[in-house]
Amino acid sequence: MSGQGRVDVEVESKRPDESSRGKAHANTCPGCGSHYRDEELAQTLRVCPQCAHHFPVTARDRVDQLVDPGSFVEEDSELRSADPLGFFDLRPYTERLAEAEVATGLGDAVVCGAAAIEDEGCRLAVMDFAFMGGSMGSVVGEKFARACESAAAAGVPLVSVAASGGARMQEGILALMQLPKTVCAIEELHESGSALLSVLTHPTTGGVLASYASLGDVVLAEPGALMSFAGPRVVAQTTREKLPDDFGLAESNYRFGHLDAIVPRGELRPTLARLLRLFGKA
Repeated sequence: MSGQGRVDVEVESKRPDESSRGKAHANTCPGCGSHYRDEELAQTLRVCPQCAHHFPVTARDRVDQLVDPGSFVEEDSELRSADPLGFFDLRPYTERLAEAEVATGLGDAVVCGAAAIEDEGCRLAVMDFAFMGGSMGSVVGEKFARACESAAAAGVPLVSVAASGGARMQEGILALMQLPKTVCAIEELHESGSALLSVLTHPTTGGVLASYASLGDVVLAEPGALMSFAGPRVVAQTTREKLPDDFGLAESNYRFGHLDAIVPRGELRPTLARLLRLFGKA
């Protein structure tokens, strides 16, 4: 379990050769070993042009990839997590929060706001795994709930892009309470006549998968994304069984009907635009 994220599950990846290559440069593809400059990956939306491996994307970059230029207006950016438990492991929780904010430029692990995708209005809730493993604490839950309220008030769909290791254990039961809170927020969104479009990226696990990320009217995933409540190694140790090579990956979940579609990153913006045109007219 990571000392920085301390999320409720251990996030593991079963992408090709990722565990066997050791510590590689951030722009070295774990699928085929190709190396890229930042600008080269930016041109391909951070997807390897050789093997189609999907590199991680920050929340800000994800917003830029999806929305019409200049259309995003961030909401609730001033919210910050408290330290109700006075939590201390190797370092104080407050120190870890400050470190994550400096490293990412974000107030917490989700960015929310109003936007347009191909001229279709919506609300966005985009998670950033770089902020303490995308863990969901009280601020993430509150911002997501407010995004649901904002979408309902505007009569537009909410587009959620998840990337998380689960609930933030430094906040204890307050983090776990965000699961029912976000579920109730989605129910109220649906009662207003608006829809939730959920996109699962690598990785989406733990409490986030067990709550709002799985409750979209349409659930999409990027290729190769890990989406399981617990990581493959934890499940294998618990069950003492050999798991399929694609256990927990988007392709396996799609095969069992847990997803509506697997959408490569380059097709995500037009796919969401089509869905917004469909659900926005409801």
